[in-house]
Amino acid sequence: MNPLLISRYTATSCLGRGIGPMRDALAAGRSGLKPCDFDGVALETWIGEVAGTDAEVLSSPLHGFDCRNNRLAQIGFEQDGFADAVRDAMSRYGADRIGVFLGTSTAGILETELAYQRREPASGALPAGFNYAFNYAGSHNPFSVAAFVQAAFGLTGPANVVSSACSSSAKVFASARRMIEAGLIDAAIVGGVDSLCLTTLYGFASLELTSRRACRPFDLGRDGISIGEAAAFALLERVSEPLADDAILLLGVGESSDAYHMSSPHPEGLGARRAMEIALAAAGLEPGDIDYINLHGTATPSNDSAESKAVRALFGASTACSSTKGATGHTLGAAGGVEAVIAALALRDGFLPGSPNTCNPEPDMNYLLASRPAPVRRVLSNSFGFGGTNCSLVIGRAQ
Repeated sequence: MNPLLISRYTATSCLGRGIGPMRDALAAGRSGLKPCDFDGVALETWIGEVAGTDAEVLSSPLHGFDCRNNRLAQIGFEQDGFADAVRDAMSRYGADRIGVFLGTSTAGILETELAYQRREPASGALPAGFNYAFNYAGSHNPFSVAAFVQAAFGLTGPANVVSSACSSSAKVFASARRMIEAGLIDAAIVGGVDSLCLTTLYGFASLELTSRRACRPFDLGRDGISIGEAAAFALLERVSEPLADDAILLLGVGESSDAYHMSSPHPEGLGARRAMEIALAAAGLEPGDIDYINLHGTATPSNDSAESKAVRALFGASTACSSTKGATGHTLGAAGGVEAVIAALALRDGFLPGSPNTCNPEPDMNYLLASRPAPVRRVLSNSFGFGGTNCSLVIGRAQ
């Protein structure tokens, strides 16, 4: 594939707002997870919450999009000069030549959950002021986050939301790439936004997939995930010469489908391996060309086991790798975007991220417990979702 320039990127998570706090936390091996105190949830688990999200205010023209998810999206795209970069791209390409491709799993479903909690006891009527059709379009509907971002910037190009569970905001890089290569757009906002809600917290708990402590990816004693929330955005553009040596590029994308089980990965990680192979082939690289792998690493026994088998089969035991979900939690539909930003930071600053909370990692892997400086040229970032919706990204430095 033709490389694409990642001209600007940002991520907001429980580690803080923007890439500065995220970089500092990763370097220090600090986790942003905490015992669950999310309003209305009585579960013994840990979460990654973005402080101040409820206090964020959307402007009057955007009031129809008001929900926790879109407030988090606004917090996210206002960091690291990202909004200014989008406006600059609009001035160069036009509002109709910039696409919006975002991932989410539950969007603003929390608004509907809260409305149902406030139903009139006798009749079951929804509270006054809650219009299901209005709120469905502006918050509950997965597309609401893309519609909100388009409206916030005044963009009129193609827009799409991918909701393929935990691979959602990695697969949007592929969606944008296809649109750019087809000549339909010149640039794209990609990434993902997912926010805490009762559906995911209670849903994953009912599947016995949440841990009662901070998650421990790839630890031999791992016992489940810690759910987080995040907003991650990147601006993809066509490559134009000359490129700075430190420019960050999307080099390859690989997608596959296990179709093995509704919620479990193939036990040998065959779909995961296929996605990684396709991404490497698209980038014209061999496994030995990858300096670091940001693993999907959810900290569930079956998922990490399948991914470790796939990685060992393709890369052997020497390639440095880790999961950063011990720092951010599993941000579900935003995870692929968050970890693509972490990959970009590793390339930009020359460091290998560690894995907070993990102590006893899976054997026969070069698994990093602590962050350390290192020259990094190319990173593979994995995102694997329910039903075997797999996506791997290869991101590298221009030089």
